[in-house]
Amino acid sequence: MLGWKAFEQAATTYEQWYATPRGRRAALAERLLLKWLLSTFRENRSILEIGCGTGHFTGWLAESGFHVVGLDRSPAMIEQARERLPHVSFLQADAFELPFPRAAFDVVVFVTALEFVDHPSVVLREAVRVARQGVVVIALNRHSFGALARRWSRSRQPLLSQARDYSIRDLRRVLRDAASDRLRPVAWSATLFPGKFWSLRARLPLGNVIGVSLQLQPELAAAPSATRRTWVAGQVTRTGELEHAGRLAS
Repeated sequence: MLGWKAFEQAATTYEQWYATPRGRRAALAERLLLKWLLSTFRENRSILEIGCGTGHFTGWLAESGFHVVGLDRSPAMIEQARERLPHVSFLQADAFELPFPRAAFDVVVFVTALEFVDHPSVVLREAVRVARQGVVVIALNRHSFGALARRWSRSRQPLLSQARDYSIRDLRRVLRDAASDRLRPVAWSATLFPGKFWSLRARLPLGNVIGVSLQLQPELAAAPSATRRTWVAGQVTRTGELEHAGRLAS
């Protein structure tokens, strides 16, 4: 499995891919998919993006009006993200031990990040712990033409070729296991289909990218909503340190 240190080497050139025709198509299709997945949650205001990289989607989430924190293990990626988006909160930390209390964010998001984690079940359990409403995962689809291309061109795509792609069945299973007794409905869709259908979003498990929205039951020990405190983007300082004051959620 590809470790986070490989992304250190790619940090300074990572955003260049999004400027290519293929990168622009992928970014647009994935944003549309992410927008739909997030719409399955009510009153979703705060988001933690795990594996944010250079902040490509973190910035879009902030522009969309969410209180968002981007988190990544790679110091070089976080440095690039802060340079690109000084108005957005970023934190260099380990997804295996998230530095947040329970129910700190409404939703936790992964955008093509879970594929590069050695023990995804551990990371997802941590995501469930800090999520109040649910978890969203967008991942590379194992059963797609894109997956075949990645396996055939490992030398030209050193990062993507080493990703652990998911089938929709496997992705739903690992999310359900992580949710345990907090499991609620699971919604899914796919995008980046071949040819002129690349921007289509449909429940057909053949798109290059699949997305799942996992809704969670409130924790039994959670405080009433009138007094519940949630952490928001403003509580991560510019240097990545955490402020410990909470904000009352209305």
